[in-house]
Amino acid sequence: MIFKSTRGQAPEKNLSGAVIQGIAADKGLYVPVEFPKLDKSWAEYAAMDYKTLAAEVLKPYADEYTDEELKACLNGAYTDKFEAEDVAPLVHAGGADFLELYHGPTAAFKDMALALMPYMMTTALAKEKEDKTVCILVSTSGDTGMAALKGFEDVPGTCIIVFFPDHAVSPVQEQQMRTATGSNTYVTSIFGNFDDAQTTQKAILNDKEFGEEVGALGYRFSAANSMNVGRLLPQVAYYVWAYAQMVKNGRVQAGDPINICVPSGNFGNILSAYYAKQMGVPVNKLICGSNKNKVLTDFFHTGVYDARREFYVTNSPSMDILVSSNLERLLYHLSGCDDAAVRDMMDSLASEKHYEANDAIKAGLSQFAAGFATEEEILAAIGDIYAKDHYLMDTHTAVAYKVYKDYVAETGDETPTVIASTASPYKFAAAVSGAIGLPKAADEFAAIDALSAASGVRVPYGLKDLKSRAILHAGAIPREDMKDFVRETIRGRK
Repeated sequence: MIFKSTRGQAPEKNLSGAVIQGIAADKGLYVPVEFPKLDKSWAEYAAMDYKTLAAEVLKPYADEYTDEELKACLNGAYTDKFEAEDVAPLVHAGGADFLELYHGPTAAFKDMALALMPYMMTTALAKEKEDKTVCILVSTSGDTGMAALKGFEDVPGTCIIVFFPDHAVSPVQEQQMRTATGSNTYVTSIFGNFDDAQTTQKAILNDKEFGEEVGALGYRFSAANSMNVGRLLPQVAYYVWAYAQMVKNGRVQAGDPINICVPSGNFGNILSAYYAKQMGVPVNKLICGSNKNKVLTDFFHTGVYDARREFYVTNSPSMDILVSSNLERLLYHLSGCDDAAVRDMMDSLASEKHYEANDAIKAGLSQFAAGFATEEEILAAIGDIYAKDHYLMDTHTAVAYKVYKDYVAETGDETPTVIASTASPYKFAAAVSGAIGLPKAADEFAAIDALSAASGVRVPYGLKDLKSRAILHAGAIPREDMKDFVRETIRGRK
């Protein structure tokens, strides 16, 4: 499979090359030149385990990988790494089906791709005969950071540097990152928000002179955010899996449509659902849920993307984002692969912080519905579904659930719906415990214990002793110092 830049002015790559490169040389994002079609029956997919199904989904994109190489990557990623036997269970509650994507090592959906990406990366490095150490840069609004740190921990030929916004992630997320182990892992917070971190990360990745400087030291850059297509494609598999499980469980007949509702900040997860639809998953409507930072909701309603607005720190911090990087890929696909139009919109976003989609893109937006939830509505949604079904969900999943309920009320659409459940409720235990009526705990970690005792829901293994782990990464820097931090980290490794 060939991958092209959304901005049309960078060399084409196969998947191996795109994974190593991360962001294209013209600042665009790599996309497949076509969407391969699922070629087996839903009965066949429903009979597969997760690894087998994921191989079926990924193989057309990764056709330079042998069957044995791809199988080895998937076995390394998913064998004995996830607490759920079937990796991503589907649970019916609240009138919808929750696709639980948080049973991996760091208790967030990012594990679904970042458990696999290191194996794909090291295989790609061997294929491309890359002799430099790959320095992976990550900006995170919370969950990507720890999932990437865990995935790339002590992986040969790599090092990883993670930046997160200071005091703008949950205490559990921060403790996970600051206690991350591994001889090749580096973490600091920055004074600013996620958009500041991501914008500066992109600038570093696109700085040719700096790239040459670190190249002379034996390093090259890549990214583990969903800007990297190697992060995006593994997520497509779990939406194919979800539909197959809906068929297997008798929730739908093969070929009948479903809706997919996803809480979204950087737009990578719901874009993966869009890719699954293009491959042949019968999707009626893709429902995009936002928090108070509702730039995506407004875009889907108006066709105008406008980041000129106040930034809010909310109780769903992984979605506290105003510049959604992966939307660029959707613009490319809906425009009919018009890279010139994409360049114009991205230039306008960079210089003016807003743009308006063209008519072709606006027409394509009808595939989506969108809504948002306030912090109060998030907590009410958590309390409501717990009271009715004893189902515990985190604040981000609650955004999707609230938006889904609003969508049904507004449209009367009773199409069976899969909701992406993106994080363990224990990653945001104080908010969740308060939402179900528990007394305020002394801190986030006491809230974990109280929530477990009250609900009977098991605490993920990776969070059980988190409070007692030693802090290994204590720094905080101005965002303007991110480049120097990278430089000093690389030089310190020599």
